[in-house]
This record gives sequence, structure tokens and C-alpha cells, in this order.
Amino acid sequence: MKYFITDNPNAAVAIADIPEVEYAALYEDLKERLADSRYHVAHYFARPEENRLKFYLILLDDVKHKIMVSSFAMEYYDDIALPSLTALHPQMHPFEREIAELFNVEFDSMPWNKPLRFPHNRRNRNSSMDNYPFYTIEGESLHEVNVGPIHAGIIEPGAFRFICNGENVLHLEIALGYQHRGVECEFTKTSNRLRQTLLSESVAGDSAVSHAVTFSQTIEKLMGATTDENLNIERTVALELERMAMHIADTGALCTDVAYQLGQVACEALRTVVINTTQAWCGNRFGKGLIRPCGTNKPLTAAKIELIRKNVTDVRRRYNEVKEDIESSPTILARFEQCGLVPKAEMLRIGGVGIASRASGASRDIRASHPYAAYINKIEHQAVKMHDGDVMSRLMMRCHEVLQSADYILQLLADYTPANISQPDYTTPLRGEMLAVGLVEGWRGEICHVALTDKSGEVSTYKVKDPSLHNWLGLAIAVRSEGISDFPINNKSFNLSYCGHDL
Repeated sequence: MKYFITDNPNAAVAIADIPEVEYAALYEDLKERLADSRYHVAHYFARPEENRLKFYLILLDDVKHKIMVSSFAMEYYDDIALPSLTALHPQMHPFEREIAELFNVEFDSMPWNKPLRFPHNRRNRNSSMDNYPFYTIEGESLHEVNVGPIHAGIIEPGAFRFICNGENVLHLEIALGYQHRGVECEFTKTSNRLRQTLLSESVAGDSAVSHAVTFSQTIEKLMGATTDENLNIERTVALELERMAMHIADTGALCTDVAYQLGQVACEALRTVVINTTQAWCGNRFGKGLIRPCGTNKPLTAAKIELIRKNVTDVRRRYNEVKEDIESSPTILARFEQCGLVPKAEMLRIGGVGIASRASGASRDIRASHPYAAYINKIEHQAVKMHDGDVMSRLMMRCHEVLQSADYILQLLADYTPANISQPDYTTPLRGEMLAVGLVEGWRGEICHVALTDKSGEVSTYKVKDPSLHNWLGLAIAVRSEGISDFPINNKSFNLSYCGHDL
């Protein structure tokens, strides 16, 4: 089996250099390779190319830190169903479902042949959220509970269908796709690089920095540009500030769900300090406007560095006290321990990423497996891992990562001297007929952007994968055999993105 092998810091790949193989060879290779946890698929998608449908596979080798790219093609008139990889490796389900939904490709023995997003350009226009084929189970003692599609809170729409025996959840199916956002298509509708950057900040509003860094790295590869060490340091500081803010917010939200008011109000105050620090840096609490291709309009100054150091040091100390209180609270431990279990084997099977996977003992962290920015030569990242895979483990992952992120920020800024950093570059042409992959570990987990250019250097295809794409299935597994009243704390322990899924 042939792959073009590269790594995360490397430049874009010429499309002509990507091997084109037979599907049978790809199937047999992935059949064995994906059984090994060192490999997982970062992206797998199709796009029309002249009179053919071309499929691209982005496979990650987490041990050798390599990105492996391959492809295959089929004629439009081919009516042969492709053997489903999902039937062997469930991590492939979102990719095959999207390909089937967009291009009407049939996958033989596909166990979950259902729409993924209901995008505006789907082939079957009769398929809608109103006729989504939810699973059903027959039984006199069973009943269904529907949540959504319009959520009672101020979050985004999603449908949750529970099948319960009394109070116990037998099965949960989650259907998303109400918004029809068309984010990926918007990237190809404009050549204005600033507008594309703003789009990346809006993929998932709570991950504006993470997605903007991923986009910038992807575009810089297509430009053939390199970023200097100071810019990489400042981007890493921004990423870790975002991680701190969101993990602290989730800690407080979990405390809210079990009426632990002290933890709630403490975390609300600490999160405010962190996001206000980001606002003092760039003018926006979520880091919008900070990350730009090849440079920044908001470089750190001596005063801002001192503010970040002071605030991060104080937040670290105070948050550690909250962590210690949580760990010693019998009521919290009673609610969170052994609740919402997702074993490591299950998390690996579904392709789980980020803190949810690491809470189950899986080593999925792009900062360690495919390093970028300051993780290449300034920080030797050691991924935090838990092993129980329950709500408490997912909470403790956040607690430990907040402290770790604070340490990383202080380490990077300890001897950092502000220097001239280039202004953003919105005009350098992109190289034609190239493919570039951007990989970043957002606070939820692995983010992957893939861009392909046409002969003139315009972005012709742009694909985005938010970590929530994989982890929603983890939430569905977590609540099986739990009381339905435990759904809110399980949901909050994952805290997945609706808009990150509904692209």
C-alpha cells in the first residue's frame, strides 16, 4: 500500500505526488492498520475531479509522528458498493456517512447508513431532520424520551432520542445537523484570506484560537511560508490560555450540575480572569483577531507579558485549591466516580480524541504525537491521562490540564523578550494543485483542516474536522445503563460542540 509520508511541520503536498491506489488495496491496508492504536484517521473525504469522484485519506501514525496521505478514485457511473470500513472500524462512520450523504456512494454492510449533517448540497433532498431514521427497540416496559431539537438552554440545536427501561437508559441516539451552516463551502467561495481567517474563528466560537491556528498553519503551508519562533511561542501561549479558560468553565459547569456552589462561583471568577487576560492582549475575550496567517496585529508587549504571568500564576494557585476541594468532596465523588464509563477499547474503536479519550487511558494528543509551534522545540509535552473513563476522570483531566497549561505559559514567557513579529500576510499567492493538512490539539481535542488548491492557486476544497465529530458517539456510549438523570453530568463532562459538528 502506497502513501505519501510527511509530518505536521512540513509544507504542502503536490496532489500529483499523492499515490492513487485501488480501493481494495486501501481497504485491506486499513483493515489491519486501524486495528493498531498507533494509527487513526484524521480525515477521509471525497470530491469531484473532472469525470471522477476522488477520495483522499489522511492517516496519522502517532508513534512515528507521520502524516500518511493516499487516494483512490471511482467513475460516476460505477454502481458497485464499496466494502464498508465502518463495519470493521467504527471510527470511520462519520466519514463514510458524509461521503454517502453528499455523493450517494454506497458502502456495503455499512452498519450506520444514516445522514450525518443534512448539508444544503446533499444528494437526497427528501432526507431531512423531520424523517431522521432513529433506532427503535420494541418492548412493553420500554419508553422513549426526546430532548430537542431546540435545547432548553442557550446552546445550539440537537436531537437526543433516549430508549429507557424505567429510569435506566438502554440506548441514546444523537442527531445533529439543524443549522445547515455550510462553513466548508464558504472557504471556497472567497479568495479573501482575511475573510477565510474570520470564518476559521467561527467554526466553533469557544475554539476560535484553536481553529484559527489550524487554518493559519494550513494556509502557510500552501504559501510555502515559515513562521518565526516568536510567533510560534505567542500562538502557543494563546492556545494554552484558551485551554485554561474552557477547562475552568467546564469545571464550574460540572459543579453546578451537582449543586456544588463553591466550586461553581470560584470557577466562574477564575475563568473571567483568564478570558479578560486574553481580552487585554487582543481586545476579544475569545481571542478573535489574535491569530492571523504569517504574523499578528497583536504582538505581546512587556506590559502584556507581565499581566499574563501575574494572572496565570494567581489563577493556577487558586484553581489548585478548587481541585483539592473537589477531590476531597464525598458528595462529588459519589456522583462522578463510576458514572458514564467509556472503556479505553471503546474510545479507540470510535476514534475518540482529546480529553475524552485521554480520560479513558488512550494516548491521543497532537501536541505529543504530531508537534507544532512551540511544542516542537520549546515544550516537550507529556499528555495527562486517566484510566477510569468516567465523569470524574474527565473532570480530573481538566483539572490537571489547567495546571499544566499554566506551567507551559509561565515556562514560555519566563525569558521571552518581545520582538518584532511580521504583520499578517493576506496576499502571497497559494501554490496551485497542492494539498495541505493542519493539525492542532484544541482544548477539546484533535482539530484537522485540509485544503486543496486548483491550478490557479485558489482553494477549491476545504475540509474541517472538529474533535466533536468523533466524541458525540462517546457520549452516547457513556450513558448506557445509567439513570437518565445522570445524562446532564455526562453531557457536561464531554461538553461537545454542536456547531463544530454541523459544518
